[in-house]
Parts: sequence; C-alpha cells; structure tokens
Amino acid sequence: MKRNMELISFRHRTYGRMKIEMKKKALAKTSEEFDRRFDSGEDIHDLIDMSKATVVPHGKKVRITLDIAESLVKDIDEIRGRIGVDRGALIKVWLHEKVKQEKAAGG
Repeated sequence: MKRNMELISFRHRTYGRMKIEMKKKALAKTSEEFDRRFDSGEDIHDLIDMSKATVVPHGKKVRITLDIAESLVKDIDEIRGRIGVDRGALIKVWLHEKVKQEKAAGG
C-alpha cells in the first residue's frame, strides 16, 4: 500500500515501554489545496485553527417575501440538491456575495 507522505508526518512518543505513533497532517499551504482536500472527503478538522475563529454578527434578521418564477426555483433547487444545502441558505449566500461584490465595485 502506497502512502502519500507529503500529507502525513509522524511524531513518536515513548511512555515507559510503550511507543505511541501519532499521525499529524501537514497544514494546507493554499486555499486551493484546502478545498481540494475537503472536496476529496479528507477530515479537515486538524487543518483548522479554531482558536482564531470569530463569529461575525449580522444584526437583526428581517423576513422578506419574494415572488420568483417557478423555473428559477427549479434551477436553484437543482443546484442546492447537487451541493447539499438548504434553498434559503444558498440564496442568502448568493445575496451576501453579490452585495459584497457591488460594495467593492462601488467604492
């Protein structure tokens, strides 16, 4: 069995007579590598430094109602089904990305 040694390094510790071998994953060097490893199904929990994680408050939520063409809803549902997210969550992400893009373009 061939192992990909660039992704795995080993640390050895000895406690009394027992030698314990622990695998430590090499951190992803780029976001593309992180995405590739995540998309391939690798457990990425060891690659994330949660000590630096922050919660970004978005303020009070407001409910809105939209009338959207049925064909657009079907297209959205096809995409969300493929990537495995809720329809509302997908639309919120898209709206957030578009607002960020428009703000950056507008100065």
